[in-house]
Amino acid sequence: MAKAAVNINLSELSDEIASQFRGLDANEPGQWPVLPKALAWLAAAVGVVVLGWFLLLSGEADTLEAERNKEPQLKSSYRSKLAQAVNLGELRKQRLQVQEYVTQLEKQLPGKAEMDALLSDINQAGLGRGLQFELFKPGQVVVKDYYAELPISVKISGRYHDMGAFAADVANLSRIVTLHELNIGRPKDKDAAVGALSLEATARTYRYLDQSELEAQRAAKAAAASKKGGKNK
Repeated sequence: MAKAAVNINLSELSDEIASQFRGLDANEPGQWPVLPKALAWLAAAVGVVVLGWFLLLSGEADTLEAERNKEPQLKSSYRSKLAQAVNLGELRKQRLQVQEYVTQLEKQLPGKAEMDALLSDINQAGLGRGLQFELFKPGQVVVKDYYAELPISVKISGRYHDMGAFAADVANLSRIVTLHELNIGRPKDKDAAVGALSLEATARTYRYLDQSELEAQRAAKAAAASKKGGKNK
């Protein structure tokens, strides 16, 4: 009897549920029975979640994946900066050493007013070794970004070892002087001493720009940039 009662109750419940879905007016969902209304709300909620996923969360998922891909690079950058932070004291020490080295090099560049004395030192270095100057002609100054370069055409005659000593003396000057385009041969003069040689070379010395030259250079660059910008317009 109990089993039959359960079957009857389930049958009645099934009929009751089915009856709630009969004759539903799609234009009047507010008048639907409780069960259809609850299912409709549940379906709407699921639809909103699915739509939100595709419209919002999927984009956020792409952003998250992109950020995850950046993780190895950020870790590498962190390790590099950490190593720099650990060695900060040593890096500062190296920076000071480089600054001192640059200062020493700058001191080897004469100023505009010191160029005559430097040219005299080069000349005296040759005469002191018993060499004869056939040509000692400073050329046109070439202005660079931070310094000026002065080429000097030189032609001297003398013994080979004296020429080598002259080159060493020039290298040991307190100012920077370099020798380029060296050409050593027999002198054309038939009366030249036995063993004498002729040396032709270009000596280049350098000086730093004074304040007026730096300002003129900046003005020229600014004018060139302004002219170029006007053409682009």
